[in-house]
Amino acid sequence: MRKEWKPASRTSTTGYIGERWPEAQTEAPAYQGQDRHFVFVPLSAQPSRRVYIPKSDGRQRPLGISALEDKVVQQAVAAVLSQIYEGDFAGFSYSFRAGRSTHDALDALSAGILTKKVNWILDADIKGFFDNISHNKLMELVELRIADPRILRLIRKWLTAGVSEDGQWSETKIGTPQGAVISPLLANIYLHCVLDQWVMEWRRVHAKGDVVIVRYADDFVLGFQYRDEAESFLKQLRERLEGYGLELHPEKTRLIEFGRFAEGNRKRSGAGKPETFNFPGFTHICSTIWKSGKFTVKRKTIGRRLTAKLQDIAVKLRRRINDPISQTGNWLTQVVRGYYNHHAVPGNLKRLYTFRRETARHWLLMLRRRSQRSRWTWERFEALIDRYLPEPAILHPYPLNRFLAKHPNKSRVR
Repeated sequence: MRKEWKPASRTSTTGYIGERWPEAQTEAPAYQGQDRHFVFVPLSAQPSRRVYIPKSDGRQRPLGISALEDKVVQQAVAAVLSQIYEGDFAGFSYSFRAGRSTHDALDALSAGILTKKVNWILDADIKGFFDNISHNKLMELVELRIADPRILRLIRKWLTAGVSEDGQWSETKIGTPQGAVISPLLANIYLHCVLDQWVMEWRRVHAKGDVVIVRYADDFVLGFQYRDEAESFLKQLRERLEGYGLELHPEKTRLIEFGRFAEGNRKRSGAGKPETFNFPGFTHICSTIWKSGKFTVKRKTIGRRLTAKLQDIAVKLRRRINDPISQTGNWLTQVVRGYYNHHAVPGNLKRLYTFRRETARHWLLMLRRRSQRSRWTWERFEALIDRYLPEPAILHPYPLNRFLAKHPNKSRVR
């Protein structure tokens, strides 16, 4: 508890009890001394505060912000449970785990497609996963590994604490709030038992050809050698998820022809270019290496997410319309570098240049709005671009090279 107080409270947003770190700091010593209270006396979990954040498709994502006290205790419980479950989780599970980043999942997926006989891709997404987790089934799965009644009681309290929205409390009979510290771990436990273990057993018993899988949160991609096995798996997967109160998103779940032979097969049948799929944050495309002509998987930033990011920058620039140019320029430098750090993968250079150009355009429009007699021309503005907006450059190695360097003797797509 003492260990988890400091990192949890310093970064906490306002929860149900309306506390922030500066206000709660004076209570830290007294609270840190309540380790015995945590161990022997169950806490009364407080409702999460409901807030909404925009999604890239224009919809709103509901989040549940826990009270500061609940955050600290959840962080402590999550730290203990993570040590127990880390050895159980499958190698192809990459979300919300220490030492496993989004790029690790992307590398594993590319490595699986390039090194295995993958001809069909099942791009799957669970509809409203966090909102439809069954409390009873989740507790049954947790109890398979955790016997301490105090921990089980705490988890049950957090699941049923309810949500406060506009001052009105509402009961939560299913689901775990996105935004709660404990939710990612509970989600991983649920999917590990419901999906990961079942997939490994299905592959061992039913698969005749190669099957690879990579999961990131509730998004997962499977590669199959044979179409009939992919269709059979998809049918059984729907039945499996239905038994645990879940369903696949009808629009986001697709079975597509994808792989080294997809382009030739579709060209002979007159079906056009191979379809693409998104996983996470990048569009994956069948392509070839221009020097050798060998098959490869090209990745580029999802178009709508690039548009959403640029729109967000434009809004924030309008708020900074009266700030000094140097201050805005330094802020944009951080934004652009942060974007490059994640998106500067091989094959995505064109999108990076688009991001830099459009960011510069929004900045120029903002500068011109500062005065009716603005003399900002593009030629004059280029000096600011060169000074504050870094040139795009590829920062990540090729996915297969990095994957093999990290895991020379172990597959993380099986």
